[in-house]
Amino acid sequence: MQTVIWWIRRDLRIKNNPTLQAADPENRRVLSVFILDPVLLKRDAKKRKAFLFEGLRRLDEQLRTLGSRLILRAGKPTEELLRLTQESGAAHIYAEEDYSPYSRKRDQEVASRLSLQLVLGLTVYHPNAVKKQDGTPYTVFTPFSKAWKSLPQPDESIHAPTPHFLQIPDGIHSLPIPDAAPVEDFPAGEKEAEKRLQDFLRQRIDGYRDERDRLDLNGTSVLSPYFRFGMLSIRQAVSAAINAIWQAPNDDARAGAEAWLNELIWREFYQSILYHFSEVMQKAFRHDLQWITWRDSSVELNAWKKGLTGYPVVDASMRQLATLGWMHNRGRMITASFLVKDLLINWQEGEEWFMQQLVDGDPASNNGGWQWTAGVGTDAAPYFRIFNPVLQGKRFDPEGGFVRQWVPELVNVPLKYIHEPWRMPLEVQLTSGCVLGKDYPLPIVNHKAARSRTLEAYRKSKSLSSGNY
Repeated sequence: MQTVIWWIRRDLRIKNNPTLQAADPENRRVLSVFILDPVLLKRDAKKRKAFLFEGLRRLDEQLRTLGSRLILRAGKPTEELLRLTQESGAAHIYAEEDYSPYSRKRDQEVASRLSLQLVLGLTVYHPNAVKKQDGTPYTVFTPFSKAWKSLPQPDESIHAPTPHFLQIPDGIHSLPIPDAAPVEDFPAGEKEAEKRLQDFLRQRIDGYRDERDRLDLNGTSVLSPYFRFGMLSIRQAVSAAINAIWQAPNDDARAGAEAWLNELIWREFYQSILYHFSEVMQKAFRHDLQWITWRDSSVELNAWKKGLTGYPVVDASMRQLATLGWMHNRGRMITASFLVKDLLINWQEGEEWFMQQLVDGDPASNNGGWQWTAGVGTDAAPYFRIFNPVLQGKRFDPEGGFVRQWVPELVNVPLKYIHEPWRMPLEVQLTSGCVLGKDYPLPIVNHKAARSRTLEAYRKSKSLSSGNY
């Protein structure tokens, strides 16, 4: 049999894996390889690395049941793959295509020296497959979504026989998988990802449209960490959403499945934006909003990071992030809006902080989400749309349960004041055990005044861009 390398990057699974299907016709044996790339691991992202390392352990366990094991190397991918092809005699390398600027540059370098075959799998459709009639990429979600939905529906799964995994000879060494404490709320691996998908499909997808924005309810899929490292196939998830639409017992259930499918398509949209407009990783997509004069306040930035802004829904969301390595999507929008439009701090500061903290930190989705909320990206929220953190809290945490869970200083505060505790009379502060300025901070900014300041900063940027200021 001919030996080939399955170069694992963001597809830590065996089931429903197009790259494995491509690598494993009947006359080949597969060598499973993961390379610890120092360029990608240099970011201080402890929880995401821990999730990755546990995922590698689970994958190694699967491979051992099939008579093989994972080969782990560390270093520059091109050099490590050259060594492995020499040691194993592998003729070809198969890998799932990635769309980030670094990934594309890395893969071009590898392909210039080795036989590298990139396989579609990170998205259902390649970014080049979803374009306007004139061949240009979409930059607005709704027409992108319509074009995406018009394409042939994906197969439910990749039906491939169990690969012929290579029994590793003694001469091919492997590094130990780095130690890291598992991420408590996100057990890694393909098995856990599949279990969570099925739980969501059975229990929550029908109500997804109505409950997905509620911070105090378990209404979302919480599958993003598993998509991030391909422990769950995006093709499988999309097929499950489409099947749920077809099989919905009523209009509400159908609307829930359609809403979830749209969220999966948003993921595809942001991957497409990164593929076609790689400059978004360095600057705002909108040229007229690249001249905003941001404030430089380390004190306020640190208060935001620590969940000590004095706005309960913002602080609860930031503390959820610090504890779990994950934040509800509504919380992501609220906290991003607060940093950018209440504090007038550069959205890139928040983007970087989220990438350090998030288990599901994905360059395309994280950048797209931050630019959307800041109003500077593709199909972004209008720059003058500024979330009111009090109203957001009242609407999406109406009983205050989410705030009380993550901000224990406010646990005894009456519902009347839970989202604006600064309105509490002193006697209520004393009886609830939460004295403002002592037990919980006063607001670090006045929302109304901040809104005016931000609108002026955005208007100035637009004027500068047009040469009228």
